[in-house]
Amino acid sequence: MAEDGQEDSGSPLSEPDRILPMPLIVTSLGCSDQVLGEGSRLLRRMEICVSEAEKRSCRNAVSMLETFTVYLIETRPLEPTADGRNSSPDSVWRRYSEFELLRNYLIISYPYIVMPPLPEKRAEFVWHKLSADNMDPDFVERRRVGLENFLLRVASHSVLSNDKILHHFLTKEQGWKDLVHETGFQAKADSRLRALNAIFRVRSPNKHLMEVKHYSDELQSYTSQLLRARTRVADRLYAVYKVHGNYGRIFSEWSVIEKEMGDGLQSAGHHIDAYAASIDDILEEEEHYADQLKEYLFYAEALRAVCRKHELTQFELEMASQDLISKKQQREELATGIVRTFSFKGITNKIFGQEAPEQREARLNLLEELTSEGEEAVKEKTAECDEHAERAVTDILQFKEQKDKDLQEALISYALMQISMCKKGIQVWSNARECFLKM
Repeated sequence: MAEDGQEDSGSPLSEPDRILPMPLIVTSLGCSDQVLGEGSRLLRRMEICVSEAEKRSCRNAVSMLETFTVYLIETRPLEPTADGRNSSPDSVWRRYSEFELLRNYLIISYPYIVMPPLPEKRAEFVWHKLSADNMDPDFVERRRVGLENFLLRVASHSVLSNDKILHHFLTKEQGWKDLVHETGFQAKADSRLRALNAIFRVRSPNKHLMEVKHYSDELQSYTSQLLRARTRVADRLYAVYKVHGNYGRIFSEWSVIEKEMGDGLQSAGHHIDAYAASIDDILEEEEHYADQLKEYLFYAEALRAVCRKHELTQFELEMASQDLISKKQQREELATGIVRTFSFKGITNKIFGQEAPEQREARLNLLEELTSEGEEAVKEKTAECDEHAERAVTDILQFKEQKDKDLQEALISYALMQISMCKKGIQVWSNARECFLKM
């Protein structure tokens, strides 16, 4: 059975403000980023939603039966057609693996953006009665919601929403993967070894981004602790509610042997049975709030990715600067004949004598050329590093504003749900009390 991480998916857009549709223009941004009408968010031009999920099976490359889930993305332009009628909707089916490909392309093309995360590939922080099966209908439904949320976040971003390949992903059944691979984005991906090397060897990291990196570690720590605590509470709460079913069973059986008390006992038993059964719906609703926390658990890694990219760029700048200093020193030593540092070339000159004037002149010209190239490389790397830091800081500030709003709403809603649950418990026992009073 295929992993759900290799599923298809589609997602419809939400409906925001209307503006005139922007013309298709092709520009380049960092990578081979093709954008649609820069400055216009896609959600102002199009509705997007992931409306349903469907299980499918097919034979894979080795003739084994593979089962996976696909998701239907429905989109509809907000602007009416030329004759005044509403535009007809488009729909495409996508696997989860296609969402992963889109996100990987966006990460490499826009390394300064805190990329919205995809929903989890496999269920994490699962309490014991919740299925961890990737094909479980409840899990698939929560993933559908998560994939739609991912698309809505991307489509509402001022930069990401205008990417041409995103538009093809949402509206073209075939051909979008070819466009992705034509960008050569995979060749531009940073190797893990280079990134790890930069982390430990960079000398002058950006102070603000270092603070963001530390914050991302703490955000991940606290959200994971909160999710683990919620899992333990869910397990125990489920047990407490279900054990109340014993009250219902006992009251119902007891009512059989009682004449005066029978009706009251049986009615109280029914109320408590309903109370015991209500925990399934309660914890299912809780799972949606847990998914909101998980999104920001995964956002922590997206924050670190932005910081790692800057560390790598800074490290490359420092390496280019050191190489330039070395070239300038070699040129100075060759021009003056004074060797200030130990070198194999200096030893051979002492043993075999100085090189011919023509050779020396040729080496000077080569070093002049290499120095000029090095200065240009340092200049380009400095500009790249500064631009990445500036754009990253701007996007991180926007991310934090959205994070504060989202988490506040999620926590308030969760608290209200707990209050409602407690009120229902009080109501059940109030009803049971009335039943006892009538005995």
